[in-house]
Amino acid sequence: AAQIAYLKKRGYPVARVEMGEECDGQYYMPEDYAALYLQFADAIHKVDPDVKLGGPVFQGINQDISVWPDAQGRTSWFGRFLDYLKSHGRMRDLAFMSLEHYPYEPCDIPWKALYDEPRLISHILQVWRDDGLPVDVPIFITEINISWQTGQTFVDTFGALWLADYTGAFLTAGGKATYYFQYLPLPLSKGCHDSWGTFGMFTVDADFHVKQYTSQYFASRLISQQWVQPVDMVHEVYPAQRDVKDAQGNVLVTAYALHRPDGEWSLLVVNKDREKPHRVRINFQDSSAGKDLSFSGEVTRVTFGSAQYKWHPNGKDGRSEPDGPEVTSHVKAAATTLYELPAASVTVLRGEIR
Repeated sequence: AAQIAYLKKRGYPVARVEMGEECDGQYYMPEDYAALYLQFADAIHKVDPDVKLGGPVFQGINQDISVWPDAQGRTSWFGRFLDYLKSHGRMRDLAFMSLEHYPYEPCDIPWKALYDEPRLISHILQVWRDDGLPVDVPIFITEINISWQTGQTFVDTFGALWLADYTGAFLTAGGKATYYFQYLPLPLSKGCHDSWGTFGMFTVDADFHVKQYTSQYFASRLISQQWVQPVDMVHEVYPAQRDVKDAQGNVLVTAYALHRPDGEWSLLVVNKDREKPHRVRINFQDSSAGKDLSFSGEVTRVTFGSAQYKWHPNGKDGRSEPDGPEVTSHVKAAATTLYELPAASVTVLRGEIR
């Protein structure tokens, strides 16, 4: 409460306060955490009754969190937390639900792990809804990356493809806000199996001066400057179906569709095939009119992948060469146009449809 009072007095605009830190990893019981949550809510709202509060900031887990059964036999941590707020008439104090997302075990991240991300993120969001989170309470992910321990997958092309796939799948599954961790420039550090990487978007020298961008920097720029329109306005998210698969049934090409405020339709397309490019045809289904549409006229194509970026591991002196940037081109589009997706790449396709 003192912190909020200080920030308010200094004129810093604070719209939301996330309360707690990895409560499941700290082994709180849900009722104890809920009681503390409400005490903090009371204190903060005495200072600023309008600030929105949220939590409980779960660790990056892929399944529901279980605890010892209570008297009614309930074992869902989040379900019991929500029940505590409801039984005290305080659901209004949970203005948003937040968690972290670190989906993979740090020492076992093969390339094929990329195929799992859309399923993992959509599943965990559905878990919280099934636990009783009301549909009008938005879900934020306030820390994300591949794993909770860094390594080479963070800084090679894998990192860029994962970040793009996660972002598109999270928004398509109904997530409302995602926050990258972390923006601070960090040196490369040693992970599993003598693998070096960083949680940040840059490599730095001993004085923390930025030396190079990492793959996730370029993916972030592609997402925030090309796929979305970089304005504070609502974008409409639409589901996309994909049918490019390997012999084992893994989906190799994923796509995420936006209708932007400027009227353009924008696709974020991830080719997770490390060896081969793929050529795809794109249809937009207008269910109200009962017909298919397609890109028409000039389509902007922006691509980043293995041709623009290659990581060369060398312990703490690892580096990328080439080191971007993304490549922009233009396509004259029609209904029969096939779009080339380079191997191991992220591509944004943007234009008008007819």
